[in-house]
Amino acid sequence: MDDSLKKINRIIAILTSLQAKRIVKAQELADRFGVSLRTIYRDVKTLESAGVPVLSEAGIGYSLMEGYRLPPVMFTREEAGSLVTGEKLMRSFSDKSLGDHFQSAIVKIRSVLKNYDREWLDALEETIRVRPPKALFNSDIEDSLHTVLHGIADRKSVILEYKAITDVISEREIEPVGIFHENNNWYILGYCLLRGDYRQFRTDRILAIRSTTNRFTRRHGKLSEHLDRHETLPRITVRLLVEPRIARYLGNSRNNYGFVSEQVTENGVEMTFHTIEIAEGFPRWILSFADYIRVLEPQELKDNVRKLIQRIEQNQ
Repeated sequence: MDDSLKKINRIIAILTSLQAKRIVKAQELADRFGVSLRTIYRDVKTLESAGVPVLSEAGIGYSLMEGYRLPPVMFTREEAGSLVTGEKLMRSFSDKSLGDHFQSAIVKIRSVLKNYDREWLDALEETIRVRPPKALFNSDIEDSLHTVLHGIADRKSVILEYKAITDVISEREIEPVGIFHENNNWYILGYCLLRGDYRQFRTDRILAIRSTTNRFTRRHGKLSEHLDRHETLPRITVRLLVEPRIARYLGNSRNNYGFVSEQVTENGVEMTFHTIEIAEGFPRWILSFADYIRVLEPQELKDNVRKLIQRIEQNQ
């Protein structure tokens, strides 16, 4: 693709971004398209010269004048196909309410496609199926994420009836900050009024959730900032010796426990991890492959594995 065509495509994409979001930062556009800020400034000037009412404010970003909209965007068959795949993922990995909204959006997209593209999409849909590894939400409630998203947007607290890993049930009023998916679980991050600090809540442990009219004024910052702070917590170095024929089966699951590197030795595959806890999660994961793995360090992890085995034996 020559430079002039790349520029046209980029300018169209910038206009689409401006229509999709209230404020778009120049650096955000530069990062997305892999170009310099100077190039973005020139592209925006091109839009302005073409009569597009782009508003800019130093330190804030770009926006479109209120009321300005282009006719509906037409989707290519491939773009619509990718959204069908996204719909399958949404219905499997989000709660029912959000999944229903996404499906409604897909129906609207289908309505603007040509007949033969719709037929192609129908055929494609039958070839895609997503099965989540486990239940991600409490099946008795349908709108965990939906309720939290409204709380974030409206800056209103929500109340959770929450069952901890110890089976203790408590009611928590939280000021929601964000939601994220990690290690095959959905989590809600919020400022807990009971604890006076930020806490994570797994969605499958939420027994009930309801909105409130209580507005909050705390400035919690971005979700990414909280998660980045989590990444800077002190780490424990773990070294495992794994039989070579089993090492490949650990696959992506090892990434959930802070996998850093591996080295093939004459005794097996030595894997190194940097993890924040070795009391529960790590020992339980090791036991899945216990007869093929030897803990090299730390001693505390060896002790925790032994304690877990003893508890298992006592329950038999």
